Amino acid sequence: MSDLYAALGVDVLAAGTVLWRPGNAGPLVALVHRPKYDDWGLPKGKLDDGETLAACAVRETREETGARARLGARLGDVRYPVPEGRKLVRYWAAEALDVPDFVPNSEIDELVWRSPGEARPQLSYAHDVEILDRFLAPQSVLLLVRHAKAGSRKDWDGDDDLRPLSGVGRAQAEHLVGFLERFAPERFHSAVPVRCVDTIAPFAVARGLSADEIEREPLLGEEGYWEDPAAGLARFRALLGRPGVTVLCSQGGVIPDVLGTLFDECAPSVTGVPDPGKTPAPSRKGSTWVLTTDSSGAVTSADYYPSPT
Repeated sequence: MSDLYAALGVDVLAAGTVLWRPGNAGPLVALVHRPKYDDWGLPKGKLDDGETLAACAVRETREETGARARLGARLGDVRYPVPEGRKLVRYWAAEALDVPDFVPNSEIDELVWRSPGEARPQLSYAHDVEILDRFLAPQSVLLLVRHAKAGSRKDWDGDDDLRPLSGVGRAQAEHLVGFLERFAPERFHSAVPVRCVDTIAPFAVARGLSADEIEREPLLGEEGYWEDPAAGLARFRALLGRPGVTVLCSQGGVIPDVLGTLFDECAPSVTGVPDPGKTPAPSRKGSTWVLTTDSSGAVTSADYYPSPT
């Protein structure tokens, strides 16, 4: 973890969320009150040893509000001085999967749900207002995973669709279990090659499914996609637009092309999008793009995670 602190140039790392739930007239967001400081803010807290920022955001949200949350768009970082030195807090939008009765504790004595407009003047700090202003409740979230590392193509004599993950690839797939859990997908889809299915199968099994229950997507593997790119793109859009959270595992010969088309349409209005026509969307093996859309199907955020760790 010391490498992460050094890379970010900070002494203290923390993570938090704009926790939201549907309301009668739009989303409601959670604000918490800390009696020690007599301030109102967003749920957040410091990293534990060995913890990722995403895991910290989910844990701290649960500890401070009681709610189980699933992450969505990454909303950015705020930095400010603290007695220990320089502090960075990274925030995500997070949907509350349940809203239990709040139980006050020594750190948080009150929780309220407000519309974003009502929440702004109640927040005690300008940097929390800035994060809240970036929040947009998504219509859908798509986790686009590139398959993990597989054995060498030149050393494989059989059907390439049957080429399995390597030892490193199996380890990457196991690491994806904890990472994908932060986003709590409801549906599992994969291109046909075994290495794609096996990349998300450990997570599907952890959620009580079998690999056979992962829906195969012939149009979203390299062979099917390049036979009919228009049909492949249409199928991708259909998955992208489904309400809720979907995970899809595909291949490096598909992901940059599909994302390039989407990003040409939405850049520069969406943060995290490479310059259209200049920089192909990165797609390392075992990496994930987290895409969110609004009710019109337009991409509203694009976050790249090069590694599940």
